[in-house]
Amino acid sequence: MKVGIVGAGFVGAAAGYAMVLRNSCRELVLVDVNRAKAEAEASDLQHATPVSHPVIVRAGEYADLAGASVVVITAGVNQRPGETRLDLIGRNVAVFSAVVPRIVEAAPEAVILVATNPVDILTTIAERLAGGRKGQVLGSGTTLDTVRFRALVAGHVGVDPHHVHGYVVGEHGDSEVIVWSSATVAGMPVADFCAARSIPWTPDLQASITENVRRAAYHIIGGKGATYYGIGAVLAHITERILRDQRAILTVSETVEEYGVALSYPRLVGGAGVLDSVGLSMNDDERALLHASADILRTAIASVPAR
Repeated sequence: MKVGIVGAGFVGAAAGYAMVLRNSCRELVLVDVNRAKAEAEASDLQHATPVSHPVIVRAGEYADLAGASVVVITAGVNQRPGETRLDLIGRNVAVFSAVVPRIVEAAPEAVILVATNPVDILTTIAERLAGGRKGQVLGSGTTLDTVRFRALVAGHVGVDPHHVHGYVVGEHGDSEVIVWSSATVAGMPVADFCAARSIPWTPDLQASITENVRRAAYHIIGGKGATYYGIGAVLAHITERILRDQRAILTVSETVEEYGVALSYPRLVGGAGVLDSVGLSMNDDERALLHASADILRTAIASVPAR
């Protein structure tokens, strides 16, 4: 199983490292406009394989992506402190206009997984540049936000995050929607679980977790300049679900015809990419917030010049 990563910066390198440690694939090809950077990262990753898994890691050009089942795009400029993900649109659309056609030419059968921010807008752009290919182009979307949400709830109630279920949908950004109404711990609504175990639970605690999920990236960027470990692990996780056709439910981003822009929602992910969207129970307030998030993204994509 062959995977390509286009962009050997912090996120691309972290994703590659996660794939080596998790044995996500058999062969990993790093492509970057800075060939020396790609070669250095590939060598460093290869040196981890004797004490992890026998993944073949090498640097290459776009032509070396031929035969890849998944190509992850992390190429682009990073979010600056104080900058929103939507502020990145102009700077990264130009990058994608150069990158996506070359990926499609080299690996026409590959599923393209977009991680570059603003991920929803750039997933939409990537779908257009790739010529549609419904389901075969997807973004990491709010998969990381969903993971953060579950981890924060788990930390508060004192359980393994695997026993927390809940989703973050909409924009991967400031307008994202934390769907509390259907969040559960061990199959119970969060408030009920807390009541049963005499764990404090108040509207202020819920609001605090919501804010921490939404502001996590800003906190990390303010402290160290960029986020990469969490998203790197998430990209490896999504890639494995595609390569192994695991039919996982993930909040990845894909264009919704109703809005004309990609956004995140629980979707069935397998060997061909996004196989279907899955229903989600939301209350009226959450549904209104999801529509508002979609409107923000729709306005943003309308500002992107046609290509």
